[in-house]
Amino acid sequence: MSTVPYVEEPVGNIDDRRPVKEAQPITETWKGRLWDTLDLPSDQRKLLFKVDAVMLTFASLGYLKNLDQQNINNAFLSGMKEDLDMHGNELVTAVTIWTVGYVIGQIPSNLLLTRFEPRFVIPSLELGWGIATLGSYAVKSYKSLYALRFLVGLFESGFYPGIHYILGCWYTPREIGKRAMIFWLAGSIGQMFSGFLQAAAYTNLNGVHGLAGWRWLFIIDAIITLPIALLGFVFFPSAPLQDKKAWWLNQEEHELAQWRLTSIGRAGRAKWTKAKFKKLFSSWHTYILPFLYVIWNNGGGQQAMGYWLKSFNANPPPVPEVKFSVPEINQLPLITRAVFIISAIAYAWLSDGPLKGRRWPFIYANALASLLFAAILLKIDLYANITGTKVLYWFQDFGAGAGPLILTWINEICSDDTEKRALLVAAGNDLAYVFQSIMPNFVWKTVDFPEARKGWTYSLCLAILLILWTTLILVLLRRDEKKALSPQAAIPSNEVIPSSPERSNGTSSQDEKDKDVYAITPPIKEFNNPSAVNRV
Repeated sequence: MSTVPYVEEPVGNIDDRRPVKEAQPITETWKGRLWDTLDLPSDQRKLLFKVDAVMLTFASLGYLKNLDQQNINNAFLSGMKEDLDMHGNELVTAVTIWTVGYVIGQIPSNLLLTRFEPRFVIPSLELGWGIATLGSYAVKSYKSLYALRFLVGLFESGFYPGIHYILGCWYTPREIGKRAMIFWLAGSIGQMFSGFLQAAAYTNLNGVHGLAGWRWLFIIDAIITLPIALLGFVFFPSAPLQDKKAWWLNQEEHELAQWRLTSIGRAGRAKWTKAKFKKLFSSWHTYILPFLYVIWNNGGGQQAMGYWLKSFNANPPPVPEVKFSVPEINQLPLITRAVFIISAIAYAWLSDGPLKGRRWPFIYANALASLLFAAILLKIDLYANITGTKVLYWFQDFGAGAGPLILTWINEICSDDTEKRALLVAAGNDLAYVFQSIMPNFVWKTVDFPEARKGWTYSLCLAILLILWTTLILVLLRRDEKKALSPQAAIPSNEVIPSSPERSNGTSSQDEKDKDVYAITPPIKEFNNPSAVNRV
């Protein structure tokens, strides 16, 4: 069996500089490969159980707001189109306006998280989102819908990049990939749940109190979200290297959380200085890393199956005597999400486990799968073999789960600068939606579905670009690794342990406290899968 060194016990108060014990090896087991905490000592298991229970529960429930993102499409297919006279490109415009609000708020929100406690920032955004969503049920025209979609996007903007940043404030590389995937998949489950909810609302609530079924769905969204937001003010965690202790941790657990992060070179809050700005904007990370997520986010194919199913009900129908009901239109595409979830889970567990924290193989796999399906859907006759086309749509997103691993990779590459980490995680998601607010108007027009030939051509081109961009990052990381290993280099690595110099008479000067608290040690193989560079 292989062994992975771990922190045997908490370091104590880092500012007090108490002596610490060396990391000791633990034995990897099959249970630990299923869930990493099962191989850790009892103190770390207890800590991570608490963090997982609070962080993943809130993040996953909060990200069920993806119900709303999917519900706008389900509502369109279930009566909103006719009720609000949306017979042109109004749906794409509504999605674009949501994206504009989403884009405006992301970077400011993530930078706020480096200065204020996340338990105030994130739940406040959730509360605003729930109120704006509730208002969507009462719209009388698509122009009113536009205004509320902007507010929904603005309040939602900080949640996704913010949670990814906070995950990087708690978890080591051998743990973060799985948590990032669980959080992201909660959104996919929300999308699946949306289809069931819309079908149930249409069947059971349509006409109740004079409201159409699609209006009830927005009310249900708000009812789910508002209590979660209020609970966030009480339970949502702080960042252990920059904020005060969470009330549900004791002091030893708080210090252990700090040790786990400093041991892999994760940084806490730092002042914005001229030198920091210069370093940030002279780094290739700033200009290259965010666009990896941009390419991935925009390269995926749109969910065209619902439009294809609805097209059978046209007059005249493309295939005589073949029609699909509204519940079928909402429910049949759910198989696509199920296949996607299974493949995405495999990505995360393999990345954190057997591949020792390597993220890039799954970005390549994602790109190759996208290229294949885009090429097929670009040329296929959608009505020649109805069963075959269904199966093709169901597997359309197979292997498309690299997104959270890309943000995890950015988290790890920028581990030693928390402001840079927050900025680039947000910038990747933000710029992705800048492009998403523009390009669908040209390549994914509603009136072009279900064939969407322009869209699939666009997807194919971005899949090729994703392969090239990932290769560029690997080359640059390898270059940085060679520089770090050169005899002339004096660059700190992520493979460090806290150093605790002896005090003189039990005290230390302010100058001592301001010094670097890390001592560079020889590389420790597989220590929490430490360095993104060393995993190239």
